[in-house]
Amino acid sequence: MKLKEISALLLLFSAIEYQVPARANAYPGPGAQLTFTDSIPGVRKVEDVVIYRNEKFHAAFPSVIKKKNGEIVLAFRRAPDRKVFGEKGTNHVDPNSYLVSVKSKDGKTWTSEPELIYSHPFGGSQDPCLLQLKDGTILCASYGWAFLRPDGMENLKKPYFLAGGAVFLGGYVLRSTDGGKSWLGPLYPPHIEQEINYTAMGEKLPAYNRGAMYEGKNGRIFWVVAATDRQSPNKTSNHLLISDDKGLTWKYSAPVAVDEEVSFNEASVYETPKGDVVAFLRTAGLDDQACIARSVDGGKTFTAWEKMGFQGHPLHALRLPDNRVLLSYGYRHKPLGIRARILNAECTDFATAPEIVLRTDGGTTDLGYPWAVQLDKNRVLVSYYFNVPGGPQHIAGSILEIR
Repeated sequence: MKLKEISALLLLFSAIEYQVPARANAYPGPGAQLTFTDSIPGVRKVEDVVIYRNEKFHAAFPSVIKKKNGEIVLAFRRAPDRKVFGEKGTNHVDPNSYLVSVKSKDGKTWTSEPELIYSHPFGGSQDPCLLQLKDGTILCASYGWAFLRPDGMENLKKPYFLAGGAVFLGGYVLRSTDGGKSWLGPLYPPHIEQEINYTAMGEKLPAYNRGAMYEGKNGRIFWVVAATDRQSPNKTSNHLLISDDKGLTWKYSAPVAVDEEVSFNEASVYETPKGDVVAFLRTAGLDDQACIARSVDGGKTFTAWEKMGFQGHPLHALRLPDNRVLLSYGYRHKPLGIRARILNAECTDFATAPEIVLRTDGGTTDLGYPWAVQLDKNRVLVSYYFNVPGGPQHIAGSILEIR
């Protein structure tokens, strides 16, 4: 999607295979940017892998889990590369945008033909966000877009959100109790009061987000969603929903980040060992700064949001075996690529944690959205969507050794 076309979308949130060789040294830019092979003590990038690539498709927005049987499942959004139809470009909004998955036993070798997770009956779907619960139940959060004919557009209930010629449908959740073989849903989360838009059907927009949910130690599921709270100029804010029944129903808990000028959208949530609920926030209107908000009372209230001191979006938090947190994020500034930091257990050292540069060879800014999973005791896969000069958007990953 062109930058002009996605500017409004960012406010809302926003196989031919080849091996990309791992580089020996990273971009030696300012601050604490570090090398690939000797980033911080005990951290080493092993290799980059191509997870799914097909010249006929635009593949993006991965999320990944490791099932209890050891199988790694990666979900992503796949839509036609519109050049196969003779069109000039490809948008992130497409009527044939489906949720699909590939599988692996080791994080390096993946099934070549994706399996369908879900095809929305009223339009294209985006950003499948997986969460595996302690009992093995898998949740997949997504959201959809409807493509209306001109006479339908004339009858839309206002306000509504339009991007790439499609009307926003809001969020939904899929649920699997058999390891992803079948899916129940869609289950629709509640509309939250702060959301002003309506769906293409004239209904109040159900809550939505692109970002990681988190199951807390008491079994509660936290989900930071986005809401358009102002139309002109368009602005979004973040809010916490909680489920006490394994994702079947959701209740509003608290505002997470709200500002008169800054938009907060694609957010991932995490619970620390102490029990703090931490939200890692993507922003718009803040020079691409990553932000954080924290709750010390289980999500009832959040302290004021603050800048984390670096650029990047969106962010994903993975708890490591020693309780440190691998925070990965896309980097859409030169040199384009993927970056990460390792935070302490309570995520309080975000301003001083050194930056690890995983990739600097991106072809365009249409890349990022990392999502990490623990492969074994010492290795992590950071998945993301990527492109190299002259190549299509595809799903790739970097395997890190973290000791």
